[in-house]
Amino acid sequence: MGRIRAKNTKPEMAVRRLVHGMGYRYRLHSAKLPGKPDLVFPGRRKVILVHGCFWHLHENCTQYRYPKSRLDFWRPKLEANRKRDEEVRRLLAEQGWGVMVIWECELRDRDKLAESIRDFLGEAQHGIH
Repeated sequence: MGRIRAKNTKPEMAVRRLVHGMGYRYRLHSAKLPGKPDLVFPGRRKVILVHGCFWHLHENCTQYRYPKSRLDFWRPKLEANRKRDEEVRRLLAEQGWGVMVIWECELRDRDKLAESIRDFLGEAQHGIH
């Protein structure tokens, strides 16, 4: 468990490359915000959270399967992650931040994901797309 990263995961790095390539600039893991969001767009007051389907209990996801063994260990751990995620989103919204959650499985369709990100963030700075 100690080897599981909280930052710079493969899904997060893929989203960062995509967003940067679209012309958006961002800050990483702001400790000033609840949950240290993965990507922070201060001027837009928006954040993007990148969630792994397993660790954050993505429902109705083909990549996610609940563990079949050691449920006494996994169920409370994964449910605590879900509750923490809900609380982080609530706190960010209360502070006036727009929140987008990108699930690991959404990375399969980069064009659709890019469109969702563009809709969430608005036009890219300097007109770069």
